[in-house]
Amino acid sequence: MLAGPTTASGYYRDPESTAATFFDVGDQRYAMPGDFGRIEADGSVTLLGRGVTTINTGGEKVYPGEVEEAIRALPAVDDCVVLGIPDERFGEAVAALVVREPGTPLEVDDVAGAVRASLAGYKVPRRICFVDQVPRSPNGKVDYEASKVLAQR
Repeated sequence: MLAGPTTASGYYRDPESTAATFFDVGDQRYAMPGDFGRIEADGSVTLLGRGVTTINTGGEKVYPGEVEEAIRALPAVDDCVVLGIPDERFGEAVAALVVREPGTPLEVDDVAGAVRASLAGYKVPRRICFVDQVPRSPNGKVDYEASKVLAQR
């Protein structure tokens, strides 16, 4: 879980969120906004994803960002989003909405194979849906609720 120094004192009129996000070490204020990351050997930080989007499938944690990176490496992929959908056996299953580059062939096996080639098997999406576009809010952020509806069809 990533955290860093901040000059913010907290969230306006929201003491619960403030207590969950901000803390002091000595006289320095820190914020822990819910991002997961990994510190690399060279000291750089690789962002793995937001805690709220982390998928728990059978007790294993899947960070959507790393699966999306594997999918986006395919030249035939224009956009994608990876998310968890309800699953009776595992609690959540990994699902992907994928937008093809116009005029390029891309099949479910291509997407699954790209993930399998670089990540553990439990991170391979069990459901892959091709869509015309990833649902986004007006500010460009992924609309996860609308995406879950599409992924469960």
